[in-house]
Amino acid sequence: MASTFLPALGRIAVCGGTHGNELSGVYLVREMERKRKQKGDSLWPVPVTTVEANPRAVKECRRYIETDMNRCFSSAVLSSAITDNTPYEVRRAHELNALLGPKESADAIDLICDLHNTTSNMGLTLILYTKDWMALHICKHLQTKITRVPVRVVMLDVPISAAYSLESVSKHGFTIEAGPQPHGVIRADIYEAMKEGVDVTMDWIKKFNSGTVFEGGDVEVFTLHKSIDYPRDPETRELTAAIHPQLQDRDFSLLKKGDPVFLSFSGETVKYEEEETLHPFFINECAYYEKGIAFHLARKTLISIPTVQVQKD
Repeated sequence: MASTFLPALGRIAVCGGTHGNELSGVYLVREMERKRKQKGDSLWPVPVTTVEANPRAVKECRRYIETDMNRCFSSAVLSSAITDNTPYEVRRAHELNALLGPKESADAIDLICDLHNTTSNMGLTLILYTKDWMALHICKHLQTKITRVPVRVVMLDVPISAAYSLESVSKHGFTIEAGPQPHGVIRADIYEAMKEGVDVTMDWIKKFNSGTVFEGGDVEVFTLHKSIDYPRDPETRELTAAIHPQLQDRDFSLLKKGDPVFLSFSGETVKYEEEETLHPFFINECAYYEKGIAFHLARKTLISIPTVQVQKD
């Protein structure tokens, strides 16, 4: 199969603390910075910018100070005027766009890996926006090399201009979601899984830049279909049910009509009523209560990716 030639990756960023209470990324970025001071930039195959994305939220161990910064990187928000009333996270998003972007420009950093934790049982979940051959090849490499936890790929399939999370600032990029881990807590096993994800990404970059040909093939991808809210009281909007024990912790399992999804506080089971069999993920994510999301539903598909190798000068 003929290769698709892609430019070498020259600059990358590893970011943690976009949400200040998701601690694996915070401590992994700090550890990378500590090692840099000890051993220098030769530690990695290319220059790496380490970023603590939301330092005020990290200091207070809160998801955010004024607004969710992981929704602040669309082109519309990044081009908005800064005023006295602009939320802190929007101001910080503008700063990060200046540091790592500008978004959708030739000057943008080559790749951002943004590190997140989830309270859901999602192992390592890699989230990206488009059919980016570079990012999909890295995801395929992680799926091949990492065995300690399941590695899955979620594609949101939105234009980069509308993409609202930090990794959309770079030419290529993806989020690593690692869980389950409570917010404000660090678990060694989840930290180690995330660290392996970053290390294997660096391994791919080194091999790609040195001329390794990565064969094409199929990558299993979950595409977002819709979001499901909890059952609520129609007047007070208070929850009337929780995730059913038979669904809890079964992220990416098959959900078919008649399966239990919620257990009401009065003891009644609410069943899945969709005709289409789909895959739930971000099940009972703590941070999504405020967003009115009990879980997302996805379709599983295969994306065929081409053989790629580095573009020669």
